[in-house]
Amino acid sequence: MMPDPSADNRFLRRALDLAREGLGLASPNPCVGAVIVDAQGSIAGTGAYTFGRVKHAEILALEEAGGAARGGTLYINLEPHAHQGRTPPCTEALIAAGIARVVASMPDPNPRVSGRGFEQLRAAGIDVLVGGLQEEARQLNEAFAKYIRTGIPLATLKVAMTLDAKIGVRIPSGSGPGNKVPAGGWITSEAARAHVQEQRHQSDAVLTGIGTVLADDPLLTDRSGKPRRRPLLRVILDSKLRIPLQSRLLQDPEQPAEQSVLVFCSVGDEGKKAELERRGVRVFQFPSSGESHIDSRPVLRRLGELEIASVLIECGATLGAAILASGAVDKLFLYYAPKIMGEIAGAISFARACAPPGRNRVLATNVHLHRFEEDVAIEGYLRDPYE
Repeated sequence: MMPDPSADNRFLRRALDLAREGLGLASPNPCVGAVIVDAQGSIAGTGAYTFGRVKHAEILALEEAGGAARGGTLYINLEPHAHQGRTPPCTEALIAAGIARVVASMPDPNPRVSGRGFEQLRAAGIDVLVGGLQEEARQLNEAFAKYIRTGIPLATLKVAMTLDAKIGVRIPSGSGPGNKVPAGGWITSEAARAHVQEQRHQSDAVLTGIGTVLADDPLLTDRSGKPRRRPLLRVILDSKLRIPLQSRLLQDPEQPAEQSVLVFCSVGDEGKKAELERRGVRVFQFPSSGESHIDSRPVLRRLGELEIASVLIECGATLGAAILASGAVDKLFLYYAPKIMGEIAGAISFARACAPPGRNRVLATNVHLHRFEEDVAIEGYLRDPYE
């Protein structure tokens, strides 16, 4: 049967859809989906990788296809793995099953093994075609690519603001549960906020500063309702260990603080540190850098050591601007509501925090626009996760 480019894209699309089933479940490994099409052009087997199931997507697809795999085509979003890890090499199983053709979106971004799988398949006489739907496939596994190459998680800075870059309004302490609230309620729409929950679901950790904890008393949980292998790690930068013991993120019965809250500090009361640790909170103390905030770069390195492959940064203007200026941010996701706040008392300007004298401007590339009801969002990269 002659290859059909339109059919190739259709089956690759199905493989990508299967791969997305691994979001929240596969990290720190990649999301992979596989489709086996028999010699008559019908789907004979499918598979999606999740860390807990151990078996790779192509093995699951082979098991479902059985003898129909012989002479068939494997469609997969990522190069089949050719090395011994938690499981034997998938390339050997594909060769033994008699797969005649492999259509893949992209090579493995792991520099230690990239291309090896394709080489083994070609050496066995299997026709290999690479590159279909590559942009979507690369974006799906960008966190894995950054993490496997550097040991550091992909860091995405998320900010929601008005058209004039205001993220909220400070109100006097004691006026309510916090001292900062969005002007007139939420700045962005329900659809935009639902998308933030999707971003949390796709992330291994969410990071904020103590200022946000004191002002908003947030839960910082994944409320997408979708399954995840590990609880969303909630990371707090708290240089002086001021986090209140009654904070909601330490009290929430649905998301216990034990093993899901991590606090980075520079100094702090040893008694309070001991109490936090007694509650299961992990506390890491870094030497003070002389700044009012903790340097995010060693924080991200430490998170990488904990097998955190992606971090969503949700914080106030000052900390967000500092992390941006440090060069630690890989990706931006900026939500804009069609509102002008103006120079009302207490308005918090993200743009002003990002632009002190002498600070270099930041240039985003590979920019995409998104629409959420009346809101828009700009997605852009400050560095390529694959380079």
